[in-house]
Amino acid sequence: MPVAPDVLSAIGNTPLVQLRKLVPPRSARVVAKLESANPTGSMKDRMARSAIEAAEARGSLRAGGTVVEYTGGSTGVSIALVCAAKGYGLEIVYSDAFTEEKRLTMHALGAHLTIVPSEEKRINEALIRRMIETAREISTRPGVFWTDQLNNHDAITGYHALGEELWTQTDGGIDALVHVVGTAHSIHGAARALRTHKPALHVVAVEPAESAVLSGGPSGSHRIEGIGIGFAPPLWHADEVDEIMTVATDDAKAMARRLAREEGIFAGTSTGANVVAALRVAERLGSAATVATIIVDSGLRYLSTDLYRG
Repeated sequence: MPVAPDVLSAIGNTPLVQLRKLVPPRSARVVAKLESANPTGSMKDRMARSAIEAAEARGSLRAGGTVVEYTGGSTGVSIALVCAAKGYGLEIVYSDAFTEEKRLTMHALGAHLTIVPSEEKRINEALIRRMIETAREISTRPGVFWTDQLNNHDAITGYHALGEELWTQTDGGIDALVHVVGTAHSIHGAARALRTHKPALHVVAVEPAESAVLSGGPSGSHRIEGIGIGFAPPLWHADEVDEIMTVATDDAKAMARRLAREEGIFAGTSTGANVVAALRVAERLGSAATVATIIVDSGLRYLSTDLYRG
């Protein structure tokens, strides 16, 4: 590969790997996009660069400005990378419901953090809404630009390349995309790009079983970081997915551990949820099909939790 002119140019073009040991016989081929190969170890690098560069192009963010965002961590780490590379200040609204590794990483990249306390480290609608309101208050300060990830259309655009890469890497041989929903940007951005090539692509959204609001269930608390915000994201489009699957926190954690031990893929809990659902779809579609999913981020972000202590 040629020398990248800067760290932001190293975002994207991540490897696609086939899962071998976890996939039962007679199931579809399951391929996983190794987004942990991005500079911060997360797919969110794509949306952070897209959102910041779009704000620059519109004049919403100028030299010497400050960015603010509420985050479960991965978006914040990615925005911190972009702000550090471009020289912007950064105010992050975070919570103790999310890992210490993410907090420390954002601090290392120069972010100032405001911590919103949780109830027993559980992720639910009330916590997310308190974080949003705190970010809204900070955004009223002079010279501050609020990326407001849940309502940011530019973040969706950042994932179009993810879909294009999947199409190219599979030589157009992809039948289903299975992916978790947080803001919904990544599933919609990747699926829209893929459907320009294959309108019949089967798209499966994944959410926590304990807070299955997209499936019509009640809002609840769970422990799968980065997804299941407790209400339908503002830019969620139910008509753009063919199916919604639920995965329990314990099943997602167990699969993340299996991924590490059996496939050598070290990832977080949301990736575990992705793979649980992808294997279900693969079993149903059969050996002639290909199912794609996403390795959302690196397991290095979860070593302070119980994920890898069992």
